[in-house]
Amino acid sequence: MMNELDEKFWSGRYLNETTGWDIGYVSTPLKEYIDQLEDKSLHILIPGAGNAYEAEYLWNNGFINVTVVDLAAEPLSNLKVRVPDFPTEQLIKADFFAYQGAFDLILEQTFFCALNPVFRPAYVQQILGLLKPKGRLVGLLFNIPLNENEPPFGGSKDEYETLFNPYFDIETMEEAHNSIPPRAGNELFIKLTPKSEF
Repeated sequence: MMNELDEKFWSGRYLNETTGWDIGYVSTPLKEYIDQLEDKSLHILIPGAGNAYEAEYLWNNGFINVTVVDLAAEPLSNLKVRVPDFPTEQLIKADFFAYQGAFDLILEQTFFCALNPVFRPAYVQQILGLLKPKGRLVGLLFNIPLNENEPPFGGSKDEYETLFNPYFDIETMEEAHNSIPPRAGNELFIKLTPKSEF
């Protein structure tokens, strides 16, 4: 299973409607973070976005430079059906690790936990490469042990600090106070900025 988390695997999950991570709306911590953003011109990336309710919420609230990247076509099509005026050129079917761009903000929502954990160091490097010098990675990470052979994969604050701290200033990494009820106490809200030397 661990070596087969490819396009076919993820497309199958959508086609078979085995998408237990999909809550059907923008998660509360990210909604409340978005609500306090004032600059609607920010270039925002949502990688491995799934059905991308965060992108839908951003677009409906005037953020026009929102890019969604996913390995599977189905969630991108689902977003386009829900939001017909979302620009097709901002819906990117691609491997996150091969994607290039420059963003002010990257939103993390269940993508990190969907990756085989061996790719976590590569995730850190790719995020670093995609953020502008004063950009920010914001989102949620699970703070509990989860699966070992299939997503979602969990982790701990200590693990994440070890992973990110060499490259990012950790502005916030603490238990989310406004998680949805099924995830209460199990999520860390993060705000990270690249260290100046990177």
